Amino acid sequence: MNQFAIPRPRRNPDCADSMRLGERELAAFFEAVKELFGSELAELSAKEWLRELEATGDLPASTPEWRTLTAKASLWLANRVNALSLTTEFATT
Repeated sequence: MNQFAIPRPRRNPDCADSMRLGERELAAFFEAVKELFGSELAELSAKEWLRELEATGDLPASTPEWRTLTAKASLWLANRVNALSLTTEFATT
């Protein structure tokens, strides 16, 4: 072992599993939003998803907990899409 190497703490397998769940959840959410609404809203939605994750304080441990995060970010997306459609509606009338 290199004497200058910084020892890394062992990762908790439960934490690693939870992180994989989160990565998949965010990727699926991002791709769905991108397909439905385009890249710009997908990026904004992913940022909101990450803000929701930061606000939880703890790393979600199960798929339902990750889905709750996605649901909260989806509410933000729905509000944004509604606001954009109202703006477009008033601009065309």
